[in-house]
Amino acid sequence: MSDPFIRTRLLIGDAPLDRLARARVAVFGIGGVGGFCVEALARAGVGALDLYDDDTVSESNLNRQLVALRSTIGQPKAEVAARRVADINPDCTVRAIRMFYLPQNADTVDLGQYDYVVDCIDTVAAKLDIAQRCARLNVPLISAMGTGNKLDPTGFVVTDISKTQGCPLARVMRKELRKRGINHLKVVYSQEEPLSPARPIQTEAPAGQDTRPGSTARRATPGSISFVPAAAGLVLASAVVRDIGQF
Repeated sequence: MSDPFIRTRLLIGDAPLDRLARARVAVFGIGGVGGFCVEALARAGVGALDLYDDDTVSESNLNRQLVALRSTIGQPKAEVAARRVADINPDCTVRAIRMFYLPQNADTVDLGQYDYVVDCIDTVAAKLDIAQRCARLNVPLISAMGTGNKLDPTGFVVTDISKTQGCPLARVMRKELRKRGINHLKVVYSQEEPLSPARPIQTEAPAGQDTRPGSTARRATPGSISFVPAAAGLVLASAVVRDIGQF
């Protein structure tokens, strides 16, 4: 009988693969980072994936997002990613959940059902809420820090939020988490100092998407390139797979 995971089995063995097949993982944010994370989790054999995102594919996503193709512009990112997962591993139970997670609607999500939660969203208020709820429920969580204005895909590391430096988003998260009594959070962050965009563009930042919780201030749109968010997503998936598989 054919085994699509034979190469993975050769590397990590049967028991870790069995643990992955029994695992249920939630990924919040199916953009440049989250899309690559989702695909890597599916190809590693995770048995159930819930994908949370309410955004649709736009032309500006084509430079870096796995779900972004000319043929998918205008389609919901979570649904595009779910179709890819089903095509990769039909045995994976995948759900696309059209939702922009915020503290105001967080009660509609049962985080306690998951073996792992992956935070790939850029809304500070939502990231903080997920961190608080996972800590209270004792659900493993890993959170992506900033990938904008970066060029070095080798700069990403898995570490505790307390050990991050040079990342504006991580700085805000550290401060706000401490206010909430949370001193530790597993994160993926880049050790590269942010670059200044070659051509700054000012945009109106939606509530919470600035580096300050709840801010609606104008901000410079961060620059991004194909290989940096992808690298962060793959590092996230690696940490999740190793933790669940216990190898």
